[in-house]
Amino acid sequence: MKKIIVQLLISGLLFSFSAAQVNAQPEGWVRPFEGFRIIGNLYGVGSYDLSVFLITTDEGHILVNTGLEDSTQMIRDNMESLGFQLEDIRILLTQQAHWDHTAALAEIKEISGAEMWATVGDAKVLEDGGFSDPHFGGEATFTPLDVDKIIRDGEIITLGGLELTVYHHPGHTEGSSSYSMRVSENGQDYNVLIANMGTINPGKRLTLNPTYPGVAEDFLNTYRRQKEMDVDIWVAAHNSQYNMHEKYRPGQAYSPNTFVDSAGFIRAIEGLEQRYADYVAEERVGN
Repeated sequence: MKKIIVQLLISGLLFSFSAAQVNAQPEGWVRPFEGFRIIGNLYGVGSYDLSVFLITTDEGHILVNTGLEDSTQMIRDNMESLGFQLEDIRILLTQQAHWDHTAALAEIKEISGAEMWATVGDAKVLEDGGFSDPHFGGEATFTPLDVDKIIRDGEIITLGGLELTVYHHPGHTEGSSSYSMRVSENGQDYNVLIANMGTINPGKRLTLNPTYPGVAEDFLNTYRRQKEMDVDIWVAAHNSQYNMHEKYRPGQAYSPNTFVDSAGFIRAIEGLEQRYADYVAEERVGN
């Protein structure tokens, strides 16, 4: 009986937080957008701004991120428009365990039977629905789900001939991760990165009473490591972060060069580094 009461209390909390989140959603998060091919077997199947990435293989697919809680049907529709089925997803990944990227994971896991794979830092947040998140815990939640496998920095995920390398790029969350793959098109090789960018949410504490131990160093290490990477094509958790809408328009004919942007990747990181420096300076002045 006590267990049932606790579950009801948690459900009530999740409902109240979800209601608050619905009222605060940016328009670009809920606005539908067509499914599109990025390069090779990598596709975008998310909303106008919340990126959801589909990586297809002959032995099933990998889905990276979801959008909001009600995004399952949008993801399904986008996949079907590209010739793929939601039920064929075999592995679920996320770039960061924040509710705007994870809220439909539990539903898609149940429908598809896919396994949820996550880094140590984000696994605990996924399994309690966001309550243990050191920044948003208790304010922005989602339906919790079991993590089937822990993935680590440098690990290579294999499926149907695909090799997807995991990079631990923490800071935005403690377990933030990026994924790289190599794609060959028309005799040319492309280094492709699904990048989790080191953006700083308002209210995050870096150097004074840090949001989590080592967060400041995590950001700096992520910037350094990302700048050292050889990247031809990059995408990110928000379409706005990689200027997707300047590179692609609905109905645009496919070209493997559409998203080639090595210089833009470096500029984006350098911009984040400057914002980091400004943020730390403001923290110290405020103290």
